[in-house]
Amino acid sequence: MATSYQSPHGIPIDLLDRLLIVSTSPYSEKDTKQILRIRCEEEDVEMSEDAYTVLTRIGLETSLRYAIQLITAASLVCRKRKGTEVQVDDIKRVYSLFLDESRSTQYMKEYQDAFLFNELKGETMDTS
Repeated sequence: MATSYQSPHGIPIDLLDRLLIVSTSPYSEKDTKQILRIRCEEEDVEMSEDAYTVLTRIGLETSLRYAIQLITAASLVCRKRKGTEVQVDDIKRVYSLFLDESRSTQYMKEYQDAFLFNELKGETMDTS
């Protein structure tokens, strides 16, 4: 049988009273840079200070997850050029190769007519 009670978020009030509400806020630039440093240490990646700055900016403008994923790719680019430390050019290279969510969405919208399952506009395909 349905109830006539309405509660916040559709959660029963007696359960809502027992929940812990944790407020969150975006990471600061300093926090983001520190998280990226820790991740580089975990992956044994040496990175120049300028590269950290660029990667931090990418993390703030896109997402921290995307910036962390660029670390491994930039490390491989650095290793391929026989470098010992990831430089800004390595970060730029992988940034141009791997799209973040917003750039990927923009690309899909821009080129949606070129994809295979695009609907034909008033035209029929000759199948004879």
